[in-house]
Amino acid sequence: MITEIKKTLFIIGSGPGNPDFLTIKAYNMLKKSEIVLFDNLVSQEILDLCPEDCKKVYVGKHPYGEYVPQDDINTLISYYCNRFSNVVRLKGGDPYIFGRGFEEWLYAKTLGIAVEYIPGISSMQGTGVNDIPLTHRGISEGVWALTGMKSNGEMAADLTLAAQSNSTVIIYMGMRKLTEIARTYVLHGKGDTPSAIIQHATRPNQKIVTCSVKDLQKTSQQHEMAHPAIIVIGHVVNLQNNIYSSILQDNRIVV
Repeated sequence: MITEIKKTLFIIGSGPGNPDFLTIKAYNMLKKSEIVLFDNLVSQEILDLCPEDCKKVYVGKHPYGEYVPQDDINTLISYYCNRFSNVVRLKGGDPYIFGRGFEEWLYAKTLGIAVEYIPGISSMQGTGVNDIPLTHRGISEGVWALTGMKSNGEMAADLTLAAQSNSTVIIYMGMRKLTEIARTYVLHGKGDTPSAIIQHATRPNQKIVTCSVKDLQKTSQQHEMAHPAIIVIGHVVNLQNNIYSSILQDNRIVV
């Protein structure tokens, strides 16, 4: 009697890159994985958690560069899920935040493949590791998470609305749109809004710069910032400095 292999695809978020930020469930699944289809932003330290006999297949997309077509990724999902029981689709950050994870969920479902989604810490939460909270009472009323590069190459249309709000704005894949981002804020009289670029958030090679949003392009060039990076815009960027200044002032010694 031949036992049919249970077809299961595990769509897992690897977080911002540092393996310490993996969820326990993601860690446990990786430790027993048989096949891992991994993206460009998945760190080697995380891949090293897989068993020695685990087959690792690169299906990444370099920003604005070479990439594995989605149709090819779908073909690999179908191929391996029909042959193995623990097939992992490993993505950077969280698969459902600009990671096209749900597109692959839909494809697998059409083939009758069971899918389990294991969330990952999004790269935008790397701001908190750098003492920049996404929200803070009296400072930020919410969070806008926008893509800097839609499928047609355009900036997210919601940036115009986000720039007029009192919320923190996080932009993924926006390094080619710095001039456009700055212009949008300047046109709405908010060119002096604090901003930050965080490259390789939480990783040992992390870089971070801060500036007014109007100076994003110039500051990025001066410090040779590159992909992958997230852009943070809002008064939460300077919150730590403002609080420190307030504490020092409140505790000043008067002679």
